[in-house]
Amino acid sequence: MEWSGEASVMTRVRHGESAVILTVLSREAGLMRGLVPGGASAKRAAMLQPGNRVNLRWRARLEDQLGTFTAEPDRARPGLLDSGDALAGVNAVTALLVFALPERDPHPRLSDATEALLDQMDQGTPWHEAYLRWEMRLLQDLGFGLDLERCAVTGAREGLAYVSPRSGRAVSAQAAGDWAPRLLPLPAMLGGRGNGGLADALALTGFFLSARLAEAHAGKPLPPARARLVARLTAGK
Repeated sequence: MEWSGEASVMTRVRHGESAVILTVLSREAGLMRGLVPGGASAKRAAMLQPGNRVNLRWRARLEDQLGTFTAEPDRARPGLLDSGDALAGVNAVTALLVFALPERDPHPRLSDATEALLDQMDQGTPWHEAYLRWEMRLLQDLGFGLDLERCAVTGAREGLAYVSPRSGRAVSAQAAGDWAPRLLPLPAMLGGRGNGGLADALALTGFFLSARLAEAHAGKPLPPARARLVARLTAGK
């Protein structure tokens, strides 16, 4: 069995004295794992930093084996190490992807969104809202998407104020009525009326990541890297 292509490094784990087990995200092949002989050396370790792009060839005797990667550099993203926010960001993105995605299950749109987000983090351009949209893309690609465009009860596009914790659909203030205390607030950043910025929006996506994605994984909690990033992005807000 053989595969070759470009991918971004998600995680690397030391294996034995000199090898590493590498997990990467490819647009065509999804999440893949393989052994990189000599990957723990100083020269190879720099190339295999999470977030970097690499050219890979994966080989295995059988399809369900771990297999071996031959890796060559494609494009580094040194800016991911230049700030605490960027480092926390790439740690959260890679941890959530490894947590959420099955191996060898392609998600091209999510992969494209991930590459665009990592580029923004690397370049130092504002990316906090892009990260929020990336979490929504993650939920959508895994079948847990939020519908915040119109009221689930009336179909109205105006006056949206809440989100149903069961369906993930928006509800207008008028339609909510006595059910309002049981609904989640829809922040202004995501189209709700009134207030609610990044902290409230990340609280909303975090609820569905925990209630749907984590529960779908046998009740395992979300990776702590996500909570650490949210704490940094919302400190003092």
